[in-house]
Amino acid sequence: MDTLSLILAIIGAINWGLVGFARFDLVAWIFGGQTAGVSRIIYAVVGLAGLWCITLLFRRRSKHASE
Repeated sequence: MDTLSLILAIIGAINWGLVGFARFDLVAWIFGGQTAGVSRIIYAVVGLAGLWCITLLFRRRSKHASE
């Protein structure tokens, strides 16, 4: 779940970078606009992945340090 969330968060970051630097929304372009159903689902899933990634900040590192 962590890896999938990180991949989706990276995809979202790339998309936002394209919006910021080039005014180009790749997700909207691929799936038919920002209000298209599939685009909204992609945005929601990427948003949930970003929320999941927040949990990575608060996990104990001692579990991996003892290995």
